[in-house]
Amino acid sequence: MRILVLGAGKMGTFFVDVLNQHHEVALFDTDESRLRFVYNTIRMTKPEEIADFKPELVLNAVTLKYTIQAFDTVLPYLTPDCILSDIASVKTGLKAYYEKSGHRFVSTHPMFGPTFASLSDLSKESAVVISESDHLGKVFFKDLYLSLKLNIFEYSFDEHDLTTAYSLSIPFASTLVFASVMRHQDAPGTTFKRHMAIARGLLSEDDFLLTEILFNPNTPHQIEKIRNELGNLLQLIEAKDTEGMQQFLKKVRKNIE
Repeated sequence: MRILVLGAGKMGTFFVDVLNQHHEVALFDTDESRLRFVYNTIRMTKPEEIADFKPELVLNAVTLKYTIQAFDTVLPYLTPDCILSDIASVKTGLKAYYEKSGHRFVSTHPMFGPTFASLSDLSKESAVVISESDHLGKVFFKDLYLSLKLNIFEYSFDEHDLTTAYSLSIPFASTLVFASVMRHQDAPGTTFKRHMAIARGLLSEDDFLLTEILFNPNTPHQIEKIRNELGNLLQLIEAKDTEGMQQFLKKVRKNIE
């Protein structure tokens, strides 16, 4: 299959490396310097070059903020039977866009990033395939994700964004709040160091990615839960309520069983 990947970022180049073993792959990015270390792949910097390649599938891996803009850039150079695909972590607006595009589509979300995941062993990681996607597109990505030993889940567009708000927004917000009050520690404890490692990893991600995940329409409800529990915990601490703290810890342990 001829596959065009949009965006030479971390995930774009990851998919290029995975796909070019069995497919003819081209990578498009307007910044030529980002294409320097890409091998076994056709490199493109001008959208006009796409027409000659005639991709059968376009995998959009650009920064979330520019996902739709990237599709708009290449759409005039695609054949009518080309399948559009994305790996966006927030799907807001994409369903409507795909329906207007006139193209078949498949939307997925690899629930991991190069910062934290071990790309040589993804057996403990997950990927979501959107249920409204084209059947053949779903088959292609399920086969691809199974070859990477990922655990696959199928959700609708709405179900995906609800899941993302819970599984990403809560840890992102908690980590950002932790990091926002940090200062240098001469003798950091083990727990502190682990939290700091998570915070540094998170903050190495693209700012637009972090922003868009937190701007997920379903995020405020999840953040409100954090605020309420922090308020409850603060009351227990201020009152030195030992019995209440024991009940709180019991509830927390039950949640993570």
